[in-house]
Amino acid sequence: MRILFVHGMGRSPLSGWPMLRQLKRAGLDTACFAYATSLDSFSAITVRLSARIRQLANQGEYALIGHSLGGVLIRAALDALPPGTRQPGRIFLLGSPLRASRLAQSLQGNLLYRMLTRDCSQLLASEQRMQAISPLSAPSTGIFGVRGLALKQGPFRGEANDGVVAVSEIAADWIGDQVRIPVIHTLLPSSRLVASIILDRLARRDQLACQ
Repeated sequence: MRILFVHGMGRSPLSGWPMLRQLKRAGLDTACFAYATSLDSFSAITVRLSARIRQLANQGEYALIGHSLGGVLIRAALDALPPGTRQPGRIFLLGSPLRASRLAQSLQGNLLYRMLTRDCSQLLASEQRMQAISPLSAPSTGIFGVRGLALKQGPFRGEANDGVVAVSEIAADWIGDQVRIPVIHTLLPSSRLVASIILDRLARRDQLACQ
């Protein structure tokens, strides 16, 4: 089983290093996909990621892990795959928004934020663009952090959140497996607990395949 990790906005592949090290120790073949929101548009990054996923699909079974914007990119890249391409055995979305992010909307007036994040932050703030990305058809696990402060004021309005996205922004009926853990958004891809959940779900999948 090959694993491809797609990091979040403003992060790098190093953000997932502790998690990926744990997966590699368990015998999985791990790799990362890197991008920079300050240099490329969402569509340009999606094209590159889709090509990378096609390469994985041609090599055999694989799973995808996306943190935050990385999960949005995964969904868009899978949308763009040619018909008949092997689908991932499992997809893990770590705090990945499925609808417009309230925090991204509130930051649109910040010039530095817009310069660093460009088109990707505009997508995250747009309900129309986010809803245009199809739900996943492959088996998926959503891992939600709930360590953020549930303040009555601010973008989350007292709702459970991880400090960046609220639970209602990352939950959906088509995600059959949804797990809440006491971790903040930034630390999701480096969490040993997240790695353990991923290994558990992949082990269950292998057990079912053998029955």
